[in-house]
Amino acid sequence: MLLLIAVLFALFLLLGLPVAFALILASIPVFVVTGTMPPTVAIQKMVTATQSFPLLAVPFFIFAGNLMNATGITERLIRFARLLTGWLAGGLGQVSIVLSLMMGGISGSAVADASMEARLLGPSMIAKGGYSKSAAAAVLAFGSIITATIPPSIGLILFGFINEVSIGRLFLAGVVPGILLTLTLMLVSWIVATRNGYLPDLAELPTSRQLWSSFKESIWALAFPVILIVGFRFGIFTATEAGAFLVFYALFVGFFVYRELTPAKLYDAVKGSVTDLGMVMLLIMMAAVLGYAVTIERGPQQVASLVTSLTEDPLFILVLVLLLLLVSGMFLEGAANILLVTPIVLPVLVHAGYDPIHMGILMVTLINIGGLTPPVGVIMFTVCGILNVKTGAFAKASIPYFVGLLVFLAILIAIPALSLSSRPSDVNAWYSAPRGRSRP
Repeated sequence: MLLLIAVLFALFLLLGLPVAFALILASIPVFVVTGTMPPTVAIQKMVTATQSFPLLAVPFFIFAGNLMNATGITERLIRFARLLTGWLAGGLGQVSIVLSLMMGGISGSAVADASMEARLLGPSMIAKGGYSKSAAAAVLAFGSIITATIPPSIGLILFGFINEVSIGRLFLAGVVPGILLTLTLMLVSWIVATRNGYLPDLAELPTSRQLWSSFKESIWALAFPVILIVGFRFGIFTATEAGAFLVFYALFVGFFVYRELTPAKLYDAVKGSVTDLGMVMLLIMMAAVLGYAVTIERGPQQVASLVTSLTEDPLFILVLVLLLLLVSGMFLEGAANILLVTPIVLPVLVHAGYDPIHMGILMVTLINIGGLTPPVGVIMFTVCGILNVKTGAFAKASIPYFVGLLVFLAILIAIPALSLSSRPSDVNAWYSAPRGRSRP
């Protein structure tokens, strides 16, 4: 039955059906043909999937991000990022990467970040910075995946919800890897820019007065992720409560601090949030049905048996699972991949002795990398469509960044402390546990 589900799902995707409908249609045989469960159970699972307190974090963060984008914060962050890195080789490329780090604490979505930056920075990178269209698209697309780790990442919220892992701890665990990923991409971008003669955006280093002035303009936006980190670290609020608080924070900044949030912009933010949330919730509902069908058919146990029959070495098991996620990421949209695939493979990794928080950061980052590859690379197609770039040229320009990402992932695998630093006791326990046995 599992094979039939997989074949049907692949067939519906090839026919061009939206992922959400492919998910629900592929699960029908379990409820209709086998008779294991009545079809009414599928409806119940669709409803109960939406009745979750932790899941409220998704609409709150989506709405807060859209509100912050409507308040003029983006322009202020661009100016600040330009002063910080615009004087480096390939200045606007560096600006885009640093901006992704800053916007990661606001938008929470790699696709939204890539789309926004491609429109704002892409034309200037090509006209003034010396970038080719494909080179500009590569920098913008790869920089956007920083939002996969920086809180409030929507991917981390979905991972925590579907796998029953603390969303607050996932947010804390993503900070150091997010900064490391930013530095890695900046280094790769600098090497590429130096070799190809891409121009700086600023002729000279900014003065301390310019930096301080721009910092003060951006302080309300930069405080956004800091509030999250402090709140989670000291147990002030849960992820859902943080999302609700940040909605009011964004309204306060928009109406009373920058005074750029008009009723028309507020309406657009609400409209955009409803649209974004509708897509996410439809995926969650349909994935819940298929996930339940896979569970009935003992999918996780069969996957675990298959993997352990190939190898019992924890490192090889991790590599196999990550390769599976990379391949599935090439065909599935990120949210669908997190909701459908991670519940099946995470138990295998936990049984092999890996920490679910560490694995969450790894898997969500890797799944977003799938958005940069054909045939269903949502991030890739978004940026290439805006800048009118062919996918073949994009793939060629992306090679250095892929190498950088592989190095980053290798470091993250080799040093679990980078994503477990929010709880030092977890790091000590992980390293002291015997290989092949369950670690905390």
